[in-house]
Amino acid sequence: VQLQASGGGLVQPGGSLRLSCAASGTIDSIRATGWHRQAPGKQRELVAAITSNGGTNYADSVKGRFTISRDNAKNTFLQMNSLKPEDTAVYSCNALLMGGAITWGQGTQVTVSS
Repeated sequence: VQLQASGGGLVQPGGSLRLSCAASGTIDSIRATGWHRQAPGKQRELVAAITSNGGTNYADSVKGRFTISRDNAKNTFLQMNSLKPEDTAVYSCNALLMGGAITWGQGTQVTVSS
């Protein structure tokens, strides 16, 4: 499975962005997908995850502002609203595969600044 993330950019505080993660390859092996982020000088953290049956999980810092969704096994989205400067980071998507392997896509930069 290969993952391609897109949708990052520069946005003002209070603005919105929608990130996309497109999967290719043996997508039927995907059991869950997730978004992580890493800000400069900080550890990577889980932002949101969604399972193949639609169950979701969010970091406390983004609850009520971010929404993870998927339209099929191929595409996963992260709708980010009410963005704050502290949301600035490189966002990466990953997938948990059958058998327990994890694959990562490349990151996309999100910058929240006025």
